[in-house]
Amino acid sequence: MEHTPPPSAAHSAASQQFRWELRSCRIRRGLTQRALADLVRFSRETVAAVESGRRFGSHEFAVRCDDVLDTGGLLASLWPQVAAEQLAADGRRGPRSAEQARLDPPVPRQRGRRDARDPGAVVDAIDELRELIGQVLSSQPEADDSGPRRAPEHLDDQR
Repeated sequence: MEHTPPPSAAHSAASQQFRWELRSCRIRRGLTQRALADLVRFSRETVAAVESGRRFGSHEFAVRCDDVLDTGGLLASLWPQVAAEQLAADGRRGPRSAEQARLDPPVPRQRGRRDARDPGAVVDAIDELRELIGQVLSSQPEADDSGPRRAPEHLDDQR
């Protein structure tokens, strides 16, 4: 999911470098924001918002842009620092020890109602869904193609 940075975070070093690299690579390839958006399957508004610093983007966005712009992973390599700035800007959590993180229960995220008539809200919702789908797909184990599958042994007894 993409987060809107506060004005002070818009000028942070990592996100500023990420935005500059994204725009430079896009221009070098001769692509418009719309053309890049079509190739990475994000909206033109998302590309424009990330380049201008109105949004941080997402790791998935960085990876797809790397692939399309043939940057050799440059944008994805910058992403950990951008993500750290994003977390700090969100104010949801600060640096914590691993022990404290284990003890604290997860805090459910509060979601406000979105107005389906607002195009920006619709774009944000679509981008959020893309990110969630990407997370689900990347966390699924790959199928084992080593041969036919057998039923578990406890089911063999019932045949």
